[in-house]
Amino acid sequence: MVVPELRAWRTARPHVLRVARTVRPHVARVTRIMRPGAVRWTTPQLTAVAATMGLALAAGAVTAAGPWDSSGQRTAERDRAASRAPEGGADHAGAGGATATGPRPAPSAATVLAGLGRSTVTVPAPAGKALARVLDPLLDDPVLGARRTAVVVDVATGKRLYGKGADTVQTPASTTKIATAVAALTAPGPDHRITTRTVLEPDTKEVVLVGGGDPTLTARKVTDGWASLRTLADRTAAALKSRHLDHVTLSYDTSLFTGPVLHPIGVNENIAAVTPLMVDEGRRDDSTSGTATRAPDPAADAARTFAGLLRDHGIETTAPGPSKATGRSKALASVSSPPLSALVERMLTNSDNDIAEALARQVALATGEEPSFDGDAKAIRARLKKLGLPLDGARFADGSGLNRADKLSAHLLTALLAAAGDPDRPELRTVLTGLPIAGFTGTLSGRYADAPAATGVVRAKTGTLTGVNTLSGTVVDADGRLLAFAFMTSDEAHPPNPFTARSALDRAATALASCGCR
Repeated sequence: MVVPELRAWRTARPHVLRVARTVRPHVARVTRIMRPGAVRWTTPQLTAVAATMGLALAAGAVTAAGPWDSSGQRTAERDRAASRAPEGGADHAGAGGATATGPRPAPSAATVLAGLGRSTVTVPAPAGKALARVLDPLLDDPVLGARRTAVVVDVATGKRLYGKGADTVQTPASTTKIATAVAALTAPGPDHRITTRTVLEPDTKEVVLVGGGDPTLTARKVTDGWASLRTLADRTAAALKSRHLDHVTLSYDTSLFTGPVLHPIGVNENIAAVTPLMVDEGRRDDSTSGTATRAPDPAADAARTFAGLLRDHGIETTAPGPSKATGRSKALASVSSPPLSALVERMLTNSDNDIAEALARQVALATGEEPSFDGDAKAIRARLKKLGLPLDGARFADGSGLNRADKLSAHLLTALLAAAGDPDRPELRTVLTGLPIAGFTGTLSGRYADAPAATGVVRAKTGTLTGVNTLSGTVVDADGRLLAFAFMTSDEAHPPNPFTARSALDRAATALASCGCR
């Protein structure tokens, strides 16, 4: 497996850096003259943005020099709105979390692009002993709790460079989502779209709203590219009027999923009931990520919203109730989600538990397993086994990592990331592009403010439960080598302070970014 630096980037890099140095003062000046109350960016963020602007201005040179990896820089643009909200999922908001007033996300600093091509590796990998000298003292910090495991691998070769309890399984918290992402991108695949539809039962005037399992379906006027319930209502109303129907019986179908709809953690603001029909993740506020009060029955809530939208088009409906579309039903209208690759990026960036569980259901459906918590776990494990990943001791209990019964090793997490960096597996690339960017996006937007070496360079999935703190992702070291890492810590008997533990993990990732370690 070879994932070296792009030859095109090597050609353009001097131009990029020169332009970055030129534009940085202008970025700072624009920031100073912004209206009162505007965000004040830190020096590391200005540096990263300047490098990015330089990269944009040098795009012509890069294109002329050779092919550009177009999939490597989509996350920041696509998730710009979502990343402004408080950090979500199991990574609870609080001190050090994302804030609504944080800086807008920007594409990765230039060094993040290193290591994503196919040409010859130009710098040596770090030496294991040198890495141990740097990481051992940081990972031995007692603020991390009693159990600490870690692995660092060279993405270009897949070689393990550092290991500390590498094969020991621990509760991974939200880093479980990396495994869910890899499984979803291999079955049903990155281009799969999830469809929500309406059908008409013949001779009954019954319209059935059929859930397909799309957690990103939205009823908001501004959709940001996600599937729209309003559009579905528009199309359904037009189809009904073409049949001269303006009074219908409205039902909704949630038969696609089986088993309990409530996650084993119970009613929780981190996740809605897992149902194939919901709008805006059942949220009862205007948030798009993070914790929120949820509708107790998201499917019924979605159907009531749909009924109101139909009435706006002159279609009167009965109060909606549960039903099941028959094989005799006639299609009225449908809307589809963006490709699964986009859902994976949003899930990873914002640690979105609702998307994670929905993707796990899609894996089960694609592989013939029962679409339930138990079936999802079997399907994810089977997909990862098919990829030849190290599963000894691993246990899957859900797709989001909210369940403490999940058990993964640092070895498995880094193997997942290395697979995503393999140029022969382009379908997995969004696992890397979806990872939050230190100081800029998602669950890392409020972290690394005092770590210029890591800002814009570390990309990592966070994981936090009481007594559990994990961090797993990629970093380009000081020599330009792309590394994958997983740091897992836990102490459920004496839970460490989550903020000091997370700071300790951030220091370890920063040390990787700063380390030449030859």
